[in-house]
Amino acid sequence: MSKLTSGDKAPKFSLPDQSNRTVKLADFKGQKVLLYFYPKANTPGCTTQSVEVQAALPQLKTHETVAIGISPDAPAAQHKFATNQGLDFSLLSDPDHAVADAYGVWGEKSMYGKKYMGIVRSAFLIDEAGKISKAWYGISPKKTIPEAIKALAGS
Repeated sequence: MSKLTSGDKAPKFSLPDQSNRTVKLADFKGQKVLLYFYPKANTPGCTTQSVEVQAALPQLKTHETVAIGISPDAPAAQHKFATNQGLDFSLLSDPDHAVADAYGVWGEKSMYGKKYMGIVRSAFLIDEAGKISKAWYGISPKKTIPEAIKALAGS
């Protein structure tokens, strides 16, 4: 799992969202993107993180930034998650974890002593030119928005 750092070109993606519409990174050229990866829709940490992103959409908008979430969940699961939580931004489906691999967030995890492969919760701030401004690997659900806002504010 090779990690991206500031200045790296953000890997391109083209994935279905919760409404089965194709969303590409190229669709956001000229805008900043807060891209975050979460392990599984409708789980406590992922819900906390996504609800906080939703609440921060007006603040992100003042920084001309859009939010996008990605998990291995199917579009139908993403749709249910978005509906249940009132999420009004794109949740993308990456079932073969190809995009997660490209961003270096697919890795070994451990639960109750059992090792398995999965999404390492992470977030990226991508600038208007499609380059990584900031990368946060292993970020906690509650720190995604504070860290992003701090980076957007330049502090």
